[in-house]
Amino acid sequence: MRQLDLGHSFIVTRHNEPVGELRPLRRHRMVDTHVALQAFRNAPGIDYGQFIQDIDAVVDQDIAPHV
Repeated sequence: MRQLDLGHSFIVTRHNEPVGELRPLRRHRMVDTHVALQAFRNAPGIDYGQFIQDIDAVVDQDIAPHV
């Protein structure tokens, strides 16, 4: 378990055949608000009307069940 805490992964075998993998869980990383704002400072603006049209063109939002 200590090795998992350090980021090491392991292959689990049965009779020398791999049957699984034991690996550390991905930890949630928080990004400071100021760092995020700086990263996206020069990102282009979003045309929300066009965005909705793009989504509607590929996503079926009909309430009828799919059989």
